[in-house]
Amino acid sequence: TYVGRTADKRMADQEGIVYPPGTVLYEDSGFQGYEPGVAQTCRTKKKPRGRELTAAEKWSNRQLGRIRVRVEHALAGIKRCRIVKDVLRNMAEDTSNAVIEAACGLHNLRIDKRKRPLKTSRNP
Repeated sequence: TYVGRTADKRMADQEGIVYPPGTVLYEDSGFQGYEPGVAQTCRTKKKPRGRELTAAEKWSNRQLGRIRVRVEHALAGIKRCRIVKDVLRNMAEDTSNAVIEAACGLHNLRIDKRKRPLKTSRNP
């Protein structure tokens, strides 16, 4: 966690993250210019000025968008813990890191224990 408004790319550069071999990194527009040593990076293609995207580029963007939606839903699930969204004041040094770890753990527990409806066959 970083205090204030810090660009995603700047945070990633400062952390010096090391990825396992064969990692595929899905980036959003906040990481433009971030090129870590991974097997593959995937980012949506922007529409060129005055032209349209090809059908293949549109299809690729839709596939990446489907993955991105799942990521955004996970982030929203973590933010259900209101302490993650609110400003923490008068806290010790590593409190914000502990709070986000606890929120992620609660989200994972909630997902693991979720009751999913049984699939029933409509054919008699």
